[in-house]
This record gives sequence, structure tokens and C-alpha cells, in this order.
Amino acid sequence: MTDHMPDDLSATGRDLRAYTDELRPRHGVVRNVQGEWVLLRHDLVVQAAQDDQRFSSAVSRHLHVPNGLDGVVHSNYRTALDRFLTPEALAPFHGAFHRMAADVVASLPRGIAVDAVGGFGSRFAVRAQSAWLGWPITLEDRLVDWVAENHAATRLGDRAWTRQVAETFDGLIHEVLAPRRGTAHADAPDDVTTRLMQTEVNGSLLTDEEIVSVLRNWTGGDLGSIALCVGVLVHRLATQPALQDRLRAGVSDAELDAIVDEILRIDDPFVSNRRVTTCPVTIGGVELPQGARVKLNWTSANRDEAVFDDPDAMDPQGNAAHNLVYGIGRHACPGRLLATLELRIALRALLAATTSITLAAQSPAERAVAPVGGWASVPVVLA
Repeated sequence: MTDHMPDDLSATGRDLRAYTDELRPRHGVVRNVQGEWVLLRHDLVVQAAQDDQRFSSAVSRHLHVPNGLDGVVHSNYRTALDRFLTPEALAPFHGAFHRMAADVVASLPRGIAVDAVGGFGSRFAVRAQSAWLGWPITLEDRLVDWVAENHAATRLGDRAWTRQVAETFDGLIHEVLAPRRGTAHADAPDDVTTRLMQTEVNGSLLTDEEIVSVLRNWTGGDLGSIALCVGVLVHRLATQPALQDRLRAGVSDAELDAIVDEILRIDDPFVSNRRVTTCPVTIGGVELPQGARVKLNWTSANRDEAVFDDPDAMDPQGNAAHNLVYGIGRHACPGRLLATLELRIALRALLAATTSITLAAQSPAERAVAPVGGWASVPVVLA
């Protein structure tokens, strides 16, 4: 039995994981100060995520390909774009990712504090994503700075600043596309970005607006997300020396991937996705009107005691079937394989080049606050 559903709750300045842990035992659905209906329980999040007819992803005034599309239109774009993210398509990049991770780790100082999020995660994410897309190395520092500024603007909830940061990123994308436009096919770089510009959906080439939207989705969100994931993973390793020792002793890729997924379930930095109802809907005993703005809170769902018993207990195999880190349904994250590959390689490089990873005593780790999750910074000492 739940209490009366609370309205006008604010998560401003709060650690969202702790806040939803507090709310979820009593409420499956809450309403925030922005008027959004937030789904907290695992079963409700799954229900909405798998019902894309009543819970539409067309929530933004701006074009979002393919995330903001529904039905057959979404499926057609996913079919065209998912070919860039298959195991076969990613295989040629393994060696480059390994070299980049090793180079970044080698550049990190030893014996003094270094931030696992900004100093390691962000730098590796930018370098790996740029290599995958065929973007020039000259953009690396600008992209790293952009990730930091985007985190800061998002954390403050400053819409004007957030919009400015987004426009800056679109400018970077146009810089990458410009040399490829008007270039003879034989002279264009043979990379993912060029092939994306040559991609057709329903017999027509992607428009410039669609190309920018796809690249924004593949990079703008993923760069920050990978950095936050690295922070969560390194924090777990730094606080569990036995886990470090076990992983250094050698585990298979499949076992390491399962451990990574489980750590991210426990502390999921992919906080939420938005939906809008296409008709009146009753969910969790709450009646939502047509046009209601809904948030699927993955962080909360991944810690639902009704599913995971002890949400903080590590059980990679037992919890895998219910893990929602990469979503569920038609709109599940298309970049799961790429993210999994990058995180596995980053961890292996860090563990191989160190004998210990400890939290920096003089610089405590800082939790991220709404609207993002995970850790804002994780200062660690490498030895």
C-alpha cells in the first residue's frame, strides 16, 4: 500500500539515487515541480518503456533521430543506423581503443590525486569516440572542455547556458561535416561519419538536420555518459580492493562485462528518459491525462527492492535479466555494444597499469546531483 501520491517534489541539488531510494518504497509514481510524472518502480518503468503506442518518445520540439521517433518511422531509422553498431562494425576499432586507453592511463600521474571522471573517463571517451567516427585529433581538447561545460550547465539547470552549450556542440559537428560536403565520393574519408552522410532511409539520403541529430545523439550524450560510468566503476574498485585483485587476476570479457553492468545497475548514471502519453493512461494506480509528460527513472527502477531484494548486493548473473541500465523495449540504447566495449577496455587498461587504486584521502569523491547521476568527481590515487 502506498501513501497519497505527492505532487510538486523537487530534486534540485539532491543525489537522485538517494532521493528515489527514499521515495520508492512508498510511491510508484510521483510528480515533480516541472509537472512531470516520474515512474520509480521497476514494473512501471518496464510497462511504459514497452508500450510505445501510449508512451510516445516524441517529446521534444527539436529533431531527435532516432530517439524521438515512434513506430515504423523509428524502426526504419534504427535499421539504417544500427548497422554502424554491430559487433562486426565495431571489430576494426578494438586495437585503436586498446592503444588509446593505455596511452591515457600512462599519462595519468601516480601517487597524487587524479579525477577518474574528468581526468580519465572524459579523455578516453572523447579519444575513442573520435576514432570511431573519424574525427580529427585536433578537436580532442575542445571536446573534453565541452563535456565539462555541459556537465556544469546541466547540473545548474541553467537553460540558457545549456542551450548555448548545445549550439556549441552543433557547431563542432558542422566543422566535421563541412570538409566532406561537396567532396567527390572517392576523395571523402572512409569513416563512419562519411558513411553516415551516405546513408539512406526509405530510399532517401539523410538530411543535414538528421545527420547532425544522429551525431549529436552518438556523441554529445555518450561522451558525458561514458565519463560518468567510468567514475562509478572506478569508485567501486577503489572501495573494494578484493574486486580489484579478482579482476587483475584475470576474468573473461563476458564475466567482466557482467560485472560492469551490475556495478552500473547499483549506481546507474543513466538517470531517466522522457515520454509523453498519447491518450489517458492509468499506471501504478495513478491516472495520467493525454499529453502528460512522463519520466522513466532507470536509476530508481534498477534499485527496486521488489526485484533486487538488496539493491546494493552484487549479483551479476542473478540480476542480469532485470538490469535496465541500457533500457528495454524498442528504444533500448542502440550504443550498448559500443559503450560496453569502451568501458571494458578502459577498466582493463587501468587495472593492467596499476597495482592499487584508492580513494584520495584529502579530496573526497563528490556525488552528482539532479538531473544527472553517478559521481561528479572521483579523485583517486594510482600506484
